[in-house]
Amino acid sequence: MSKEIRLLSTSAILGYGFPEASLSAGMARQPHVIGVDGGSVDPGPHYLGSGKPFCSPLAIRRDLRLMLNAAVRGNIPLVIGTSGGAGGEPHLQLVATMAREIAREDGLHFKMALIHAEQDRATVKRLDTVGLAHQPPLTDAVIDRATRIVGMMGPEPFIAALDAGAQVVLAGRSSDPAPWAAAATRAQLPPAPSWYAGKMLECGATPSIPKGHDCLFVTVREDHVECEPLNPARRCTPLSIANHSLHENSSPIHHIEPGGMLDTSECRFDAVTDRAVRISGMRWVPAEQYTVKLEGVELAGYRAICVCGTRDPLLIGRLDDFLSTVRQEVATKAAAFGANPDSYQLGIRVYGRDGVMAAREPMRDAEPHELGFVIEVVAQQSQEIASAVLGMARTNMLHTDFPGRLCREGNMAFPFSPSDIEVGPVYRFSVYHVAKVQDPCALFPIEYETV
Repeated sequence: MSKEIRLLSTSAILGYGFPEASLSAGMARQPHVIGVDGGSVDPGPHYLGSGKPFCSPLAIRRDLRLMLNAAVRGNIPLVIGTSGGAGGEPHLQLVATMAREIAREDGLHFKMALIHAEQDRATVKRLDTVGLAHQPPLTDAVIDRATRIVGMMGPEPFIAALDAGAQVVLAGRSSDPAPWAAAATRAQLPPAPSWYAGKMLECGATPSIPKGHDCLFVTVREDHVECEPLNPARRCTPLSIANHSLHENSSPIHHIEPGGMLDTSECRFDAVTDRAVRISGMRWVPAEQYTVKLEGVELAGYRAICVCGTRDPLLIGRLDDFLSTVRQEVATKAAAFGANPDSYQLGIRVYGRDGVMAAREPMRDAEPHELGFVIEVVAQQSQEIASAVLGMARTNMLHTDFPGRLCREGNMAFPFSPSDIEVGPVYRFSVYHVAKVQDPCALFPIEYETV
């Protein structure tokens, strides 16, 4: 029989939840490794900047408890990438603290590795970097302004931690498929099916139908991968697998990862059963230069928002003129208390017309009977300024007159009291570069402890 490794992923992100029955079904099939992707860059810069987790700590703890017990009692490794949602030091420490507490409460014993991904500014300044997504060259000034910078590790630090005897591996920011690629290549399987397995496992049962946050079981062999969901309500089909393999990438067939590229252009999808699919034909093209992606954020200001709505047909009929008047009034009144237009941004999203696609909305001539507004102010200087400007915007949305107006009280309905919500600090991505490195583990120190 050909060499194989059996991998069990519980969900798309730690804290998204999964049925206990699916986990039990997966453990009954004797996986070699259990794991989950802990986060993503998809939710935006806030979580990296604030140090807060993307998912609820209550939900993270629930998932982690089930996985720790399954791994320790099954005597198999548990691997988690991008801990806490963004993979910075606060996120990693949050999940590590939970692991220690759960171990104490449930009587579990294991060796744990923490792989750190947050980078200090001095180190980043010494790196040879190239900008991604049309980013300009990385300067010392940008690095100094960054609130937090992480490197996105590949599989090599995971392999090092597992080789050192760690049963539980918690990593900071990592490539989503990296923990799985690490487990498979460490088992002496080729990189192409190993990385392809990671692309499937990183999102749990999302490659199945109906899609959902559930467990996925993947078997990796030397020339193919087999995927099957563990919930009998779901199934993988050639179409669902092929569809999922296109996601989250600028190219549908060329997936750039640390150390190389996964080429899926020649992949073949064959149904093994009515619930399982075999994928073959993937290729791995090693990179000439190993690179590590860097993600960093800086403080952009402070946000305040307000939600309101109208179903006044006269206001809706002349909405653009109305909003223009509101903006002019806000600019004049805000300037009176020192908030000039260059110090803040006022956004008014119009849901029911173009709130989702903005200027790209192709059906702008549709005549809705009601509209919802999300008013947003981001002030560079302080939360106080953001809240003050928002108060002006909310008042003028409510009371600005317009030709033909019949209601002399208020134009808007407000679903909440208080109507104004102080959101707090706002972050933006400022570091989005790749660094050329010689050692894939150099930026990712590993710390071991007995729990």
